[in-house]
Amino acid sequence: MKSNPVGWFEIYVEDSGRARAFYEAVLGTTLEQLPSPEIEMWAFPSSREATGAAGALVRMDGMPAGGNSTIVYFMCDDCAIEEGRAAANGGQVHKPKMSIGPYGFISLVTDTEGNMIGLHSMQ
Repeated sequence: MKSNPVGWFEIYVEDSGRARAFYEAVLGTTLEQLPSPEIEMWAFPSSREATGAAGALVRMDGMPAGGNSTIVYFMCDDCAIEEGRAAANGGQVHKPKMSIGPYGFISLVTDTEGNMIGLHSMQ
């Protein structure tokens, strides 16, 4: 394998405006709409020179939000900060910040669409 195992991720949503507002507020960023003829896509900021995977929020007929078994982890300086933002912006904290030993800390939160996401930090 010549690259990282994850090259792209999609988080399926029902209400793209509500979901976009949640992720922009929690992660302190702005998503950019990607042109697509049949689906609505809002991409997270990314760079080809940086490590990690790029991805987007996607609204597509036949692909409901929530209830899936995929968890995307977003990198943070201190995952407790984003965890608090999630709760303040319509999400729910499933697992508050906890140690994963030498690998840092994680929090698990649910977004406004019912999707569980992970937050990861080294402190």
